[in-house]
Amino acid sequence: MENKQPWLYKSWMEWLFIIAPPFFCLLLIMVFPALFQNNNSMPAYWWVVLILLIDVGHVYSTLYRTYLNPQAWHKYRQPMQWIPVLSLLLFIVIHSLSSIAFWMVLAYLAVFHFIRQQYGIFQLYSRKEQHTKITGTIDIITIYAATLYPVLYWHFSGNRNFTWFVEGDFLLVNAPKILPFFTGIYITILVTYIVKEFKQKAFNLPKNMVMAGTVLSWYLGIVYFNGDMAFTLFNVVSHGIPYMALVWIYIQKENTDNNPYKNSNFYKLLFGQYGILIFVLSLMLFAYIEEGFWDGIVWKEHGSVFGAFRQLDRYIQSHSWMNILIPLLALPQITHYIIDGFIWRKNSKH
Repeated sequence: MENKQPWLYKSWMEWLFIIAPPFFCLLLIMVFPALFQNNNSMPAYWWVVLILLIDVGHVYSTLYRTYLNPQAWHKYRQPMQWIPVLSLLLFIVIHSLSSIAFWMVLAYLAVFHFIRQQYGIFQLYSRKEQHTKITGTIDIITIYAATLYPVLYWHFSGNRNFTWFVEGDFLLVNAPKILPFFTGIYITILVTYIVKEFKQKAFNLPKNMVMAGTVLSWYLGIVYFNGDMAFTLFNVVSHGIPYMALVWIYIQKENTDNNPYKNSNFYKLLFGQYGILIFVLSLMLFAYIEEGFWDGIVWKEHGSVFGAFRQLDRYIQSHSWMNILIPLLALPQITHYIIDGFIWRKNSKH
């Protein structure tokens, strides 16, 4: 089974960090149902784990796949230079015109990024399959339906007890009568995919587990559970942990004699005895610093966590500075969303 399945690196690692997260989320909700269902608030300790350590932390794991990676920097130097510059200028303009427009553009960019990650992981585990045009199309339609249907449900069912970033960052329409139409299409697509898979000669275990996890996390997190805790748990854990795992796996697979930068300090550090510890602790540090600035300047919600940042707003006397500071603080995640379109695109099935 180990050799026949299209694992990327080590099956145990992929089971634990790429496939299992959405199922772990469901288990957690089943064990602590009162904490998650119809809950529109999040305790501080959960916020630290989910938002600070996983959500913000995974954004900075991109550094190890881009700016800190000598091989990636050599290959993608130009887009890695102009993407953050142009993004910052564009979002400064947007925020200057309308703060809600800023958050709306950022929210839809994030949704696109989240959807594309599920598509990308699904395709990674499909890379060795021999598709016909029909079966390949069914796969693509199904993985997109698994993510788009809950988003459409969110948009047309009226307000939920959670938001993506801030209140009003989605264009919501209270039109629940249209939902049965979307639901019918959604169920038809899922059933078609299941029938197609039963007719396959070989069962692709990781690919189908990714599909099941995607359906599970997006449907339960958005449609079934109407609570901020449940949404954040599924959304953050099912996205952030697999992303960090993929970055780490990619780094490890670069440890080959064909890598001209193998002896650089970057690889020596991460291939060393404490490589994984350095990787994780650095993400936590970057995340803490960024969120400290966010909390001290903008949100002011977790002073007990970011005590050293409490007085930052004293130094900002002009409201116009926020038109620069907020896009600047959001720049790591904006760059993370956009640059992913370059760094993960592969033509080779290997």
